[in-house]
Amino acid sequence: MPKLMTAAEIESFFARLQKIDPHPKTELEYNSPYTLLVAVALSAQATDKSVNKATGPLFKAVDTPEKMLALGEANLAEAIKTIGLYKGKAKNVIALSKILIEQHGGKVPDDRAALEALPGVGRKTANVVLNVAFGQPTMAVDTHIFRVSNRTGLAPGKNVLDVEMGLLKRVPQKYMDHAHHWLILHGRYTCVARKPLCPTCVERDLCHFPDKTKELPVEKPKLKLKKSSASR
Repeated sequence: MPKLMTAAEIESFFARLQKIDPHPKTELEYNSPYTLLVAVALSAQATDKSVNKATGPLFKAVDTPEKMLALGEANLAEAIKTIGLYKGKAKNVIALSKILIEQHGGKVPDDRAALEALPGVGRKTANVVLNVAFGQPTMAVDTHIFRVSNRTGLAPGKNVLDVEMGLLKRVPQKYMDHAHHWLILHGRYTCVARKPLCPTCVERDLCHFPDKTKELPVEKPKLKLKKSSASR
């Protein structure tokens, strides 16, 4: 496990991320707290890109719990069938929509316990909704944040809850509104899993990762096959 970052290093770490992207946003597309909740629930074990592809047309017509119930589980499953585990996710979205209507007046609650009581909504999903929809300083730890926190020495932990608690203690409060987005984007595009882009990383001098890459990965050229004489 790498050496812990100092408070001064953490300050510089987030100041640099803020300078690059002052107002980071989730890459999931949504138009209300409800569609955000649905999008995040659908994104489990799926990419944001694949979720957006399915929810783009869906959210144009279905953007409330009432409309979702009217759509029905079978039609929802058909609309999101390109997303992994779509059948179980469709069942959960219909179930959580019904609970929102019956227990919350059709509104998404801004309370963690109430959110986590919804089918298919765990701690990470609740944290995203609380942060993005309601501006609460939460930390939704996904695989990217877990990796960045452990590699850099920012907030190492054996599991996602350890990392979440560590980040809440160590990240300066003034950065908390956007910290979770900065860390996700940094892990998604720079501190990637297999070959992190250490040579061009703005945090390379602050990061305590002992196995920094020395060179950028080289993309293999794509071979262009010539048409055979028989196909001409």
